[in-house]
Amino acid sequence: MKQWLKIMREEKGYTQESIAEKVGIAKTTYSSYEQGHRRPSITTAKKLAVVLGVPWTIFFDNEVRKTYVFNKEVSK
Repeated sequence: MKQWLKIMREEKGYTQESIAEKVGIAKTTYSSYEQGHRRPSITTAKKLAVVLGVPWTIFFDNEVRKTYVFNKEVSK
């Protein structure tokens, strides 16, 4: 998750702390998602998806992540 999650967060102008607050989780928990140490629960993934404007399944499907991030980078 590392790279794309950080990119998406930064594109929206959020800090790790601000996005964690919006989703209702600890900053350390969110940080562990970005570092690739943990994956969010489905409930948390759905909340993160709303905040970031991405499909919630992106947190669980490697192919979706690669395609989504690739398409975002190509369109810039």
